[in-house]
Amino acid sequence: MLAWNNPKLHTPERRKTWLACEEHREHLSQFLGVRGFLKDVVPLADWEAPDEGR
Repeated sequence: MLAWNNPKLHTPERRKTWLACEEHREHLSQFLGVRGFLKDVVPLADWEAPDEGR
């Protein structure tokens, strides 16, 4: 799971997610990283969605 945000559109704490298989994870990480969007790479089993006031 790639956690990212676009700082021009999202607040710093906002995280969007992109699920990537092992084969494509590195390419997608680089794609987001070059743009300054990549915040974290987390195994899906470890991912916990933020509590959004539920």
